[in-house]
Amino acid sequence: MSETTHDVGVVVTAYPSPDEGLTAAQLAARYGLAVSGARPPLREYVRQLWGRRHFIMAFSRAKVASQYSQARLGQLWQVATPLLNAAVYFMIFGLLLNAGRGMSKEVYIPFLVTGVFVFTFTQSSVMTGVRAISGNLGLVRALHFPRASLPISFALQQLQQLLYSMLVLFLVVIGFGNYPDASWALIVPVLVLQFCFNSGLALIFARAGAKTPDLAQLMPFVMRTWMYASGVMFSIPVFLADKPQWVANILQWNPAAIYMDLMRFALIEEYNAENLPAHVWAVAGGWAVLVALGGFVYFWQAEERYGRG
Repeated sequence: MSETTHDVGVVVTAYPSPDEGLTAAQLAARYGLAVSGARPPLREYVRQLWGRRHFIMAFSRAKVASQYSQARLGQLWQVATPLLNAAVYFMIFGLLLNAGRGMSKEVYIPFLVTGVFVFTFTQSSVMTGVRAISGNLGLVRALHFPRASLPISFALQQLQQLLYSMLVLFLVVIGFGNYPDASWALIVPVLVLQFCFNSGLALIFARAGAKTPDLAQLMPFVMRTWMYASGVMFSIPVFLADKPQWVANILQWNPAAIYMDLMRFALIEEYNAENLPAHVWAVAGGWAVLVALGGFVYFWQAEERYGRG
């Protein structure tokens, strides 16, 4: 639109922009724009995560291969580390503090080694999970993918490491007179339940660690306390026989103790059902479902905030 002045000049008057006065949300809706990294609906998020399953597997395998790439012994440290921890705990708790009271040495050593290997699986899943987002910000900010892929892949990495070290655990158990039988088939459901539980924990702490990176410095103390309270080095019912029953029940029903006891029950012939709390399989399944589903939803709720700020 234009009009002519007395000096034969032309003044151009622009039409008002159709976008004038619109908010950012209205502009986005007008032009079909969406927030980058916006949280999709839960069902769609699960579908996207399933579509990245090959990435999750490949990422976890790469992490396993690279973890000890700078060490001379390489992947042998996957087995050597928990074995050395078990040896230290045996010298301190088994020999000096008599934590294996009520058990012969032939039972206590497999009991201790099994506890160390199984608890290390949970401990490592939490410790790598808490850094899953904060330690991979470059990847999170550069690519668009379901962020839950990272903590789940780290939990899967720890499962692969446990499977490698289980070969040595089997040798230790067999070396003390516990030979494979039908009860060893229980190893598979125990590991499946513990993996689900660990994945949920990794998701929970990945979100917490993304918001508070200093949490990674605190977690070793939390995990060490949890280890001492879970009966890794001692039998909870025997060690707490002179304490109120509810104290022993609380410690036995904590998930770390549940999964260790189930693995011991599967592997050690003399570790029978009397050492297990009531309804142990229901409790193990309940912990796995509650923490896995709860952790997944909790992580998904903050999906669009990861890598920002």
